This record gives sequence, C-alpha cells and structure tokens, in this order.
Amino acid sequence: MNKWFELILGLVLLIGVILVGWASSVYSWVWLGRDFNFLHAAWVFLKGGIFWLVTLIAFLLIILGINDLRE
Repeated sequence: MNKWFELILGLVLLIGVILVGWASSVYSWVWLGRDFNFLHAAWVFLKGGIFWLVTLIAFLLIILGINDLRE
C-alpha cells in the first residue's frame, strides 16, 4: 500500500472513531432497548487494561524478587 494512503486512511479512521465515541456519549443511541455509549465502553476497557497491566507488573516484580533471593 502507498505510505500516504496508509497515513490518510489511519487518520480518517482515528477521527471517525473519536467522532462516533463522542456522538454516542452526547446523544442517546438506543436500539432495541439497549444503550450504545461507546465512550463509556472504551473507558471501561481502558480501566481494565490498566488493572491487568499493574497486576502483571506486580507478578513480575514478585518473580524477580524470588529469583534474587535464590541467588
């Protein structure tokens, strides 16, 4: 693929995702009784990712500490 096409396509997709997230949180997107707030879903996903990242870093530090105690 052309590098400029990839850059433009990436920017268009990023702006599209930002606009959809914003619009779904500002306006009431309800379909079949379900609320589609993509910004809230992205926030929950980010918080879950941060939780698992901190958990894995804690496990890594514990393993490294046990390894240092063995030496």
